[in-house]
Amino acid sequence: MTDAAASTFRPWTPPRRTQRMNLPQFLWQSWRDPLQIWSQAHFSELYIDGASPLGRTLVVSDPEGVRRVLTDNAANYEKGDLQRRVLGPMLADGLLLTEGEQWRRARRIMAPLFTPVHTARTAEAMDRVCRRRVEGWRLEHGARVLNIDSEMSGLTFDILSATLFSDDLDGDAAGFEKALNHFLAVGARISPLDALKAPDWIPRLGRVASGGDARFFQERVGALVARRRARLEEGGEPPDDLLTALLSARDEDGDGSGLSDHEVASNILTFILAGHETTARTLGWTLHLISRDPRVADILKAEADGWDRSAGALRDLHWHRAVIEEAMRLFPPAPTMIRQAVADDVIGGHEVKAGQTVLIVPWVIHRHEKLWDEPDAFRPERFLPENRKSIDRYAWLPFSGGPRICIGAAFAMQEAIIALAEILKVAEVEAITPVEPRPVHQVTLRSSRTMRLRLRARRDRAEAA
Repeated sequence: MTDAAASTFRPWTPPRRTQRMNLPQFLWQSWRDPLQIWSQAHFSELYIDGASPLGRTLVVSDPEGVRRVLTDNAANYEKGDLQRRVLGPMLADGLLLTEGEQWRRARRIMAPLFTPVHTARTAEAMDRVCRRRVEGWRLEHGARVLNIDSEMSGLTFDILSATLFSDDLDGDAAGFEKALNHFLAVGARISPLDALKAPDWIPRLGRVASGGDARFFQERVGALVARRRARLEEGGEPPDDLLTALLSARDEDGDGSGLSDHEVASNILTFILAGHETTARTLGWTLHLISRDPRVADILKAEADGWDRSAGALRDLHWHRAVIEEAMRLFPPAPTMIRQAVADDVIGGHEVKAGQTVLIVPWVIHRHEKLWDEPDAFRPERFLPENRKSIDRYAWLPFSGGPRICIGAAFAMQEAIIALAEILKVAEVEAITPVEPRPVHQVTLRSSRTMRLRLRARRDRAEAA
């Protein structure tokens, strides 16, 4: 082994099973942490086809098979019932869960807000929010141990509020974070009743326990929608943001109707979950990886120093992008995608029957032995421009793929790059314990315990001064 290979950081990963689980074991692990469902065979075979505790399933890790499901025959694969059962109470009519014409109409309405030109126009506001957050740490007065989960949640919430809702979310980042954390930890767990497709009238304990979170979101988002609708009806000049677009848009290709208040609220909640939570977790895992790899940290600091804070120069932050993309490979924000076949199909020679569940699991695909060299190692070089072309498009799926690829992917990448560069312009990022955070699947990929890191003012900046 070379010195470089020996020094490569390999983050902690859950143990992989070697034996099949029975139904009680499967249901318990699905509720506790679905990451630990996957066996060693899933990381070495491109297709796992057979009976599971809940019926016949096909786990697809072959990029060609993934392409078949997400792109070439995407119309044949709908979001699974399980995802709708778990997230439906909050996001039922949002872009994440809807299908068919309802989804196409909402996608058409929101697409203009996420074009490259429009996304670039948000860079200045993103940078302003990031600088304010970093300055608030007051590192010039000494090192601080920060709750990275909370800080990144607050940062991405403020960015979302400033760029998509024109600071009209009441600035209640702490309240939203508390409610979201409780919902993901309790309400969004996979209930055995959901897994067994029990009737909806049977109460789910997690859903009952998180009822207060749902009411919090409904009240806050409902008030947000009502305020903006009143402003529009009064004839005032509304902000050019996502909320105005949702309230003003009409289905020009259909009957000319607009979105209902319920649809608007569902899509706002979808963006809070998909556009705030996932980016916050990505930044947290990225900072963790940097804290364990001084070589990469030094490269990033030098690159951040050379950035003039302009939107156009973001494309030159190659290492920032590569590190974030590698962090999303090792810790994909959405670890599992569930699809259900509408009609019979064949994927990679495997027959799929109508109604059968097909699983595409970024957590598995991103660490698959047949798709990656040293799959469990932190090696951001693999995403540098000269190397990235060798990565199959369907072997890296943090934003999904095909027609339902995340509409805010470019927005999220720009946000993460700006945030990381602003942090590293001023801060050293240090681990405070050899014990690593352990990922757990709670809709998104979170740390099982609060992630804390020490940030101190850059030594080289102090010495230069």
